[in-house]
Amino acid sequence: MTGIRSLLIAGLTLAMLLGSGSLAAQTVLRASHQWPGGIDDVRDEAVQMIARDIAAADVGLEIRVYPGEALYKARDQWPAMVRGRLDITALPLDYMSGRHPQFSATLMPGLVKDHDHTLRLNDSPFMAEIKRIMDEAGVIVLADAWVAGGFASAENCILWPDDIAGQVTRAAGPAFERMLAGAGASIASMPSSEIYTAMQTGVLDAANTSSTSFMSFRLHEQAVCYTSPGDSPLWFMYEPILMSKRSWERLNAEQQEALSAASERAEAYFAAEVRLQDRQAEEMFASAGVEVVRMSPEQMAAWREIAERTSYSVFAAEVEGGQALLDSAFAVD
Repeated sequence: MTGIRSLLIAGLTLAMLLGSGSLAAQTVLRASHQWPGGIDDVRDEAVQMIARDIAAADVGLEIRVYPGEALYKARDQWPAMVRGRLDITALPLDYMSGRHPQFSATLMPGLVKDHDHTLRLNDSPFMAEIKRIMDEAGVIVLADAWVAGGFASAENCILWPDDIAGQVTRAAGPAFERMLAGAGASIASMPSSEIYTAMQTGVLDAANTSSTSFMSFRLHEQAVCYTSPGDSPLWFMYEPILMSKRSWERLNAEQQEALSAASERAEAYFAAEVRLQDRQAEEMFASAGVEVVRMSPEQMAAWREIAERTSYSVFAAEVEGGQALLDSAFAVD
């Protein structure tokens, strides 16, 4: 009888604890991305910030972050989210333009004017249409995020289109690739996490990527010249923090509210930090003895002319609703 009485007491105690929430079941979300963890990468830090805020909110929710492609390779993250196998990621959206060609508009040469312009684009009909396509695919945006970028080359400084002729280069998406090919470059496609090895082994001569990736992947070790984004970048990419729609719908209202608040804070942090990282990338390359240059308005115009007859024209002709998307983007001052 003593044993039975002990079991009854233990059962009642457990029931009381569960009822009070002391041992309430914790919902665990997995966040995975391609960026290195444990260093000053704004994309990883934004995801980690959301995870910390959620832990502090105490709403029965936990986010476990797996950086550096620990769970999924860069291009496998989107399909994993669509299927509900991955909950959260930070992803360059143009990586998925093979599935949704409209996403190439988020890495269109010269479309974004500067960091202030990205904030206006976020609330525009242009981005509303991009997010509609994402939502229909089963993915929602937790935090908008844009990064500026430039060029790095192991051969020479890239300022004019002729400077890249004959070089094998990486650009991140088809729209930029068309412009570079129009300037005479050969194209090798890969995630930014693979650029270092490709340049080290001679597979790549040059690369486009974000200021943050140039630093996080230590690309100054493979370059002789770095073309900084400066104040009016040619290269701007949308790299939002995303969530599986299935995962979102499994959360209760309190958890959704806490996650929205944490994501809003991370978005504000990201928008401020990426401006600083453009300058920090210049400093890192210069400190390593790499020549650092910026494009002039005349050089930007020369690239834009090539983009108009390659990237823009193909996107408008071949992508459903492509011209309307471009028009809505360029309508945002």
